[in-house]
Amino acid sequence: FTMKSVGSAALAMVQEVRRQFETMPGLLTGAQQPDYERCVAISTQSSLREMIAPGVLVMGSPILVGFFLGVEALSGMLAGALVSGVQMAISASNTGGAWDNAKKYIEAGAHGGKGGEPHKAAVVGDTIGDPLKDTSGPSLNVLVKLTAVESVVFASFFVNYSVVRLAGYRGTAV
Repeated sequence: FTMKSVGSAALAMVQEVRRQFETMPGLLTGAQQPDYERCVAISTQSSLREMIAPGVLVMGSPILVGFFLGVEALSGMLAGALVSGVQMAISASNTGGAWDNAKKYIEAGAHGGKGGEPHKAAVVGDTIGDPLKDTSGPSLNVLVKLTAVESVVFASFFVNYSVVRLAGYRGTAV
C-alpha cells in the first residue's frame, strides 16, 4: 500500500508543478510565487486518502479474528504479525538504504559517476528505495504496535463474546 501511495502522491505533485509552470509564466523569472498551499493540500489529501485501506486492514483484522475465531486464533495472528512485520520492516529499511547509498556511491565517482548508465539505473533504484526506507519500513512498526494494542484493549470482549466461545468451544486442556 505505502509504495503505491507514495507513487500516486508524487505523480499528483508533479502534475501540479507542471500546471503551475504552464499557467504562471512568472515562476521561471522569479516574478511570481508558486502556489505552495496547493502542493501541501495535494500531499495531505493524498496521504489521508491512500491510508484508508491499510488502516481498515490493521484495525479490522484483530476485531474480525478475535470475534469470529477467538483469542487463540488472535494470539496466532499477533505472533505472525510480529514476526513477519519485524522482518519486513528491517528488510524494507535496509533495502531502501542500500539503493540510496548505491546512488551516492556512484555520484561520488564510482562506475563512471553521474550521467552514465550505472547512474541512471541507480536513480531508478533510489526512486524505489526512498519510499521503502522512509515510509514502508517505518509504517510496519506502527502496524505491529497498533494491532497488538487493539487486541489487548478488546481481549476481555473476545474471551467472553467471541463466536467460538458462544458456540461452546473452551479450548484444549494442557
